[in-house]
Amino acid sequence: EERGRREGERRETEERKFQMAVRAALLLLLGLWAGCGLSSSSSSSFPHHLVQLSSRRSACKPVPRSMSLCHGVGYSEMRLPNLLGHDTMKEALQQAASWVPLLTKQCHRETKKFLCSLFAPVCISQMEEPVFPCRSLCEAVRDSCLPVMAAFGFPWPEMLNCSRFPGGNELCIPPVGPEDQGQAPREGEPGGRDTVCTACIDSGPSEKDFLEKVCNQDFALKMTIKSLSGVGGDLKVIPELRGRTLYKQASWSEEERKKPVLWLADGEACSCEELAGGPGTVVLAMGHRLSNRLVLSWVRRWKHGEKELKRFSRAVRKLQC
Repeated sequence: EERGRREGERRETEERKFQMAVRAALLLLLGLWAGCGLSSSSSSSFPHHLVQLSSRRSACKPVPRSMSLCHGVGYSEMRLPNLLGHDTMKEALQQAASWVPLLTKQCHRETKKFLCSLFAPVCISQMEEPVFPCRSLCEAVRDSCLPVMAAFGFPWPEMLNCSRFPGGNELCIPPVGPEDQGQAPREGEPGGRDTVCTACIDSGPSEKDFLEKVCNQDFALKMTIKSLSGVGGDLKVIPELRGRTLYKQASWSEEERKKPVLWLADGEACSCEELAGGPGTVVLAMGHRLSNRLVLSWVRRWKHGEKELKRFSRAVRKLQC
């Protein structure tokens, strides 16, 4: 009888420790989303069709540095398969890359938070079930970004149908409250003109970063800038044809090969040190086709000579994307 009592106490102690660990993990997640918190109800669970997106058991994996969409998201490990059913990291990277142009449009302050909660959902080892974005977060991002997507001929995809996500009475990631949103930043303030453009954020050695990301891009090249000009808030980038090296341009038309025009989304509202040298500056650049535009998602100044360029070009062409 005494042995049974001690065994019962031991199990209760272990259960309390586990519950404390889970609560601590949830508090950590709370902080990751800048104080926006988690909406929860201890008696509710996720709908079956939201959880069973893959037959594979999920595992914690490091968020790769090459996932530009979620650069600086605030946590280091993600679930794989993710919440969109991508089983491999390669698939998740390829699919996430196509959403970088929308992020650069800054249509909603929580676009990254929403998209990364699906493409690279935070992984908490003490929790078996994933944490989905709340329906209200999805709706807030959708309502702000759908007009931008529609302007380029894209609908809101069915995989992001907000009705698929849990309501506020279930454990989920909500949008920030009105009191946390504040006013739109002005030039010279954080988030204003001094904010670094997403495509120009330094994420490590340029050549290595290029090689890690190029397979997930629609085009890639080395170019000398001919001219820069602002158009409707975006930055229009015209490259010189002479001395240009095209690494990836399968989707370019004949006209685009002869007279390419590249765009840095919202380039007039953010800063890009890589392009600050203006005409004559040599850069490596990559990007995606968004409707009729070639939109830059990555730009770095080339700081080496011809010998290093030839070595780098050979390394690029050896890649098997």
